[in-house]
Amino acid sequence: MTSVFLQVRLDSSRLPGKALAILGDKTVVQCCFQALSNIRADRRILVTEPGSIEILGPLAEAAGWESFVGSKNDVLDRFVQTARATGTTTIVRATGDNPFVSAALANRLLDLHESHQADYSGFIGAPVGTGVEILRAHALEEAWASHPDDYEREHVSPFLYRRPDRFRILRPDVPLEYQAAEARVTLDTSEDLGYLRKLWADLFCGRALEVEDFIPWLKNHPR
Repeated sequence: MTSVFLQVRLDSSRLPGKALAILGDKTVVQCCFQALSNIRADRRILVTEPGSIEILGPLAEAAGWESFVGSKNDVLDRFVQTARATGTTTIVRATGDNPFVSAALANRLLDLHESHQADYSGFIGAPVGTGVEILRAHALEEAWASHPDDYEREHVSPFLYRRPDRFRILRPDVPLEYQAAEARVTLDTSEDLGYLRKLWADLFCGRALEVEDFIPWLKNHPR
């Protein structure tokens, strides 16, 4: 079973509550729900922590998403427990600070991940904030049982890609038409928020924007 896991919490140190910031008429997390709903998956699950579920849970339910609550700081454990509870075998990992995440890229990556039988997959070269990671649940189980360090627990994937001799790691270059590695559409600071609001105001057309929709804009509005 393939599931999208959207990792979100509200107490970011640099920009608290950023998942609830407004882009147009939606919150950032609602933009994530909309974009990620176009990924080829069996289930879509908000993976959050106890202090955030009261606010985020109703937004997920309204978007037709499930919710799972787990450890606040041990995100690896949160993912493993979610996978166990839902029977997920392939995880599409996304985060709530990327409202311009690309379903088209995720679906391409899923095809490659499956054909190579990888444990970890992630494109190289796309604008920062448009990509996802794809993880094999059994590989995360192995990581969880192998005494990962604090960084590996907080960031989920590093235990895998730090050990290419142990896991099957797939890091292909993104297709040429999507390449813009110097560009950033992730939300980390108030400056980022102003930039993303300008992009949204200039380009939003009633549906989730895809990378090809905004690469020309990014090249004309360098940071």
